[in-house]
Amino acid sequence: MGNKHSNNPFKNPESIEDAAEDIKEEENVEEKTEENNELQQKFDELNQQYIRLAADFENYRKRQEHEREELLKFGTENALRKLLEVLDNFERARKALENIDDCAKVKESFDLVHKQVVETLKKIGLEEIETTGQEFDPNFHEAVMQTPTSEQPEHTIVSELQKGYKYGDKVLRASLVNVATAE
Repeated sequence: MGNKHSNNPFKNPESIEDAAEDIKEEENVEEKTEENNELQQKFDELNQQYIRLAADFENYRKRQEHEREELLKFGTENALRKLLEVLDNFERARKALENIDDCAKVKESFDLVHKQVVETLKKIGLEEIETTGQEFDPNFHEAVMQTPTSEQPEHTIVSELQKGYKYGDKVLRASLVNVATAE
């Protein structure tokens, strides 16, 4: 019987076969080592690509968040600038009304400032939601009352209890309404 670890592999016939097997095993080990090295190299490349991509994405996310914050800040700043004029007029009206006992003057001042507030909010993009005489739409209206009537078609808004507003397509506050029902 052959000894795989003998110094001279040619002493008996089995040792030649054992030596051939050992050589094949060594070649297989070398091939596998080369394959493992290649796979490790590919893995390292892909891992580096992943790390760069993750870093790029994180930078993109932070940049987007910063831009969004800047847009919101700019929009709020712009709206506040427009409302400062209204605030100034409130201050002027308050000073002017300190010594006035005439209710007509107070009403006139109030109406002017109210008109300016409404115009300023419209410039910013605020829109009033149409109600009276309109068909009830749950996307824009909230029915808090129902009135049986034959004067108006069913599901028509009879009266508005609180104004609703929207900004573009987004409803900021639904209108509170009274809706007609069949008698």
